[in-house]
Amino acid sequence: MHLTVEEALSVYPLSEAKLIAGSKGKHRVIKSVNVMDAPDISDWIKEGEMLLTTAYLIKDSLEDASALLQTLNRRGSAGLGIKLGRFWDAVPEKLIAEAEKMNFPLIELPFQFTFSDQMNGLFRAELTRSTSVLQSMMEKQRKLMRFALRSGRSRPLFESVSEVIGTPLAVVSARGDVVFNNSDNAVPQLLEGWPWQSRNQRFRIGDKTGFRLPLLQGGKCSGYLLYCSIDPLLLPVEESLFVQGAELISYHLHSGYEDYFEHAGHREFSGLLRLCLNGGMPCAEMAQAASKLEVGLLQAPFQLMLTDTVASGDARQTELHRLKEEYLEHPLLRDLNGIHVMMNEGLVSLYPAEPYSPEQFRELVNACFGNLKFDKGYYPRAALSSAKVKPEGLKEAFAEIKECMEMFQHWGAHGNVVHYRQLELNLLLGQIPAETMEKYCNSSLRGLQSREPEYVREMLHTLEVYLENDGHVNETAKKLFIHRNTATYRIEKLSELLDVDFKKINDLMRLKLVFIFRKMLERE
Repeated sequence: MHLTVEEALSVYPLSEAKLIAGSKGKHRVIKSVNVMDAPDISDWIKEGEMLLTTAYLIKDSLEDASALLQTLNRRGSAGLGIKLGRFWDAVPEKLIAEAEKMNFPLIELPFQFTFSDQMNGLFRAELTRSTSVLQSMMEKQRKLMRFALRSGRSRPLFESVSEVIGTPLAVVSARGDVVFNNSDNAVPQLLEGWPWQSRNQRFRIGDKTGFRLPLLQGGKCSGYLLYCSIDPLLLPVEESLFVQGAELISYHLHSGYEDYFEHAGHREFSGLLRLCLNGGMPCAEMAQAASKLEVGLLQAPFQLMLTDTVASGDARQTELHRLKEEYLEHPLLRDLNGIHVMMNEGLVSLYPAEPYSPEQFRELVNACFGNLKFDKGYYPRAALSSAKVKPEGLKEAFAEIKECMEMFQHWGAHGNVVHYRQLELNLLLGQIPAETMEKYCNSSLRGLQSREPEYVREMLHTLEVYLENDGHVNETAKKLFIHRNTATYRIEKLSELLDVDFKKINDLMRLKLVFIFRKMLERE
């Protein structure tokens, strides 16, 4: 039974009774009803129990009556009903005053109704209430199921779940940001006790009760769902419904393209960016929308990055979400305030082109890959566009990163993060026939190839590292783990054997082409 004293006094025949004291305690919950038939009845009273009596055991001693009242209040009793007409014609004023002082409900029961009449009436009311609660919960579960099975959602996720369950709620990201809140509670109240443990837990906000659940995906907590202003007495019945709501939200957070943990402005901009890149919005209109949403990424040089993994289906989606979270949490990337969009091609990220150089930015992304500890052979890959200075460059940047991904087999020594400029020459030279490439390589290296194979390999490796480090001898020596003088000797010897001058751009360019052609021929 979970009726309040106030609700019980509206149930016939208890509605014929009169609350004569303790009106401020009328919200006490009646969990059970007992009848006083023993002197030590107060020793057996449980919390939430209402006691009914004829006053037989206390009729001759006001002190005993007062002691009973105090014991009942101390034990958390819901109230005391005294049936008048047999032993007492009226409740003593002193007892009434004492009950009022303790805010303890004291009720005059009419003589014409038996205790069983009163109890049966309450049991019938409780049965009706419980049946109504169960029917309501089943209807909410049906609505929640229909919403979950709907192929396309026309209404926002959080608002819909709140409406179906009939409870105001708040959603907090794993970083402690309140991304949704339709309750009456302020953000500091909602975040009290942060950070939280990753488990289901009741909490208090003022005089109200709430229920908090972690949003889990693959064992990792991505945020929290807070049901606010719930009835704690109904929690055992509605807990499964609350859990289903959390599971539904958690599923949609990790299966759809929309990022619900982004701020509203960024989330709206992400949707527009996806629309623009898919050809559904002109770049100029996209720039105007960005200005209105106060997103300044298109007002300065910017770049696009496309991240993808070797996984497929749900596993691919999960890994891309992990990568996105890592980008958002990385201390240096986070400060760039990038925008991330889930698309069919993978995770597309819009970042400013400054203050990091392409090489520095590649290192930051590689650091994120390393933090996630992917299995060997399953590392993700990312492609960076060249910098663009106008919004119209968005689609050009998108084409560049897609082209890079299509040429993944050409990445070679560039690692798992590649810049479009690194492959741009490959794209251009890929039109040259293989026979022409091979002839060019043999001609350029003729002065070296007549030597011993081991010597040729060592010198070619030195030359390749030297060119990759833009002709810096110190860097070349460091990468080869040799002394600077050794590196200098080898470069001078190569200049003699190949008849080139490393101070001339044309000679450097010719040798750079040699190594590009050799890699392209190896792949073929």
